[in-house]
Amino acid sequence: MSNAQWFALVGAILLVMGVASTVLKRVPVTSAMLYLAVGLLLGPTGFDAFRFNPLQEAPLLEVLTEVAVLISLFSAGVKMPVPFAFTAWRAPLLLATLSMAVTVGLVAAFAFYVLGLPLGAGILLGAIVAPTDPVLATDVQSRHPGDRDRLRFTLTSEAGMNDGTAFPFVMLGLGLLGLHGLGEGGVRWVLVDVLWGMAGGVGIGVVAGVALARLGWWLRGAPQKHHLLDDFLGLGLIALVYGVSVQLHALGFLAVFFAAVALRQTEMKLAGLAVPAAQAAAPLEGDAPVEPPPESPPTVSEGSLVFKEHLERLSELMLVLLLGGSLYLDSWSWPAVGLALFLFAVARPLSVFVGLLGTRTPRRMLGMTGWFGVRGIGSLYYLMYAIQHGLPEALALQLMQLTLIVVALSILLHGLSVKPMMSLVWRRGRA
Repeated sequence: MSNAQWFALVGAILLVMGVASTVLKRVPVTSAMLYLAVGLLLGPTGFDAFRFNPLQEAPLLEVLTEVAVLISLFSAGVKMPVPFAFTAWRAPLLLATLSMAVTVGLVAAFAFYVLGLPLGAGILLGAIVAPTDPVLATDVQSRHPGDRDRLRFTLTSEAGMNDGTAFPFVMLGLGLLGLHGLGEGGVRWVLVDVLWGMAGGVGIGVVAGVALARLGWWLRGAPQKHHLLDDFLGLGLIALVYGVSVQLHALGFLAVFFAAVALRQTEMKLAGLAVPAAQAAAPLEGDAPVEPPPESPPTVSEGSLVFKEHLERLSELMLVLLLGGSLYLDSWSWPAVGLALFLFAVARPLSVFVGLLGTRTPRRMLGMTGWFGVRGIGSLYYLMYAIQHGLPEALALQLMQLTLIVVALSILLHGLSVKPMMSLVWRRGRA
């Protein structure tokens, strides 16, 4: 397709989505499903109007997916309704750590015993497909900073954290394949990639978020009364925190998410509107629209959120279109489909059960959390990251086919089920 044809295609999709947004809210179809359908129809699966080769375009796709995940992590972070506290964040913390490790282990075992992959490749594949996605899971995400729905809070905060906590497992898989130094007995991996990576990422993010919140509050107050460009400040915080974290070998994705959380919660504290952490444990009833919090003074987090959400939607459109243009009819192999079904129906529910065991999580919330582990842009990023770090071409092609089908099936299966299932659960909850 020529540049002009691409402009026309994207413009037509944007116009249709803009006009039909109200209709889409009433039908069990998500925007990602429509983008994927267009990509499949115009790609090699359908009319073959365009093709996209992720292996050849790995450097470009790595940057595109990296930026998309960073923007989405920031948006998720500023929507968190309460400050970080173990009592309120216990469930998502367990999901992002213990459940993440269980998922990686189960997928690695499936890859090793069923697909015949080496152990290192199995762990790498598990790390690629284990994190849930903050980009494509818009229908199960927190709607705005005042949304205290327990299920949405849990899924959004889990997705915000596990894109970062998956990184040590990616490095472990690359290390077992001889593409990353693990140190003698794995000491370097434990100390640097796991312990320092997590602690450093959270620390850098919190310090930067608090500092920007206090600086913005001071500049807007008397006697300075400065006008601030919130969009620039939000993007600047993302870029600075991520760049510094990666340079210091900390988890950049984790740093960006917690920078956004710290930014928002510090601004709310300064404005006297902070919500006690204990209130996060009380879920709202039903699926009625949740009212935003009371009017607050201008803040960097809220001022930049709308712009970030628009960028997030544009990145979703482009990346899912390219995903559709990457798939062929023979991409839908039984090993790839089998892996996806194992992940959705066995690994995810079992890992959620293990992670939340003993937390007294309601059964219906446990079931919903176990099903809605949407896979998407984060998985594509880690796949491109592994390819860029020297993954052998044959293995790269195999992992690419498996990952693309997992993401595509996640878009279809989770997209078809999200609205009916959530409506049913909320109706039962009210009853």
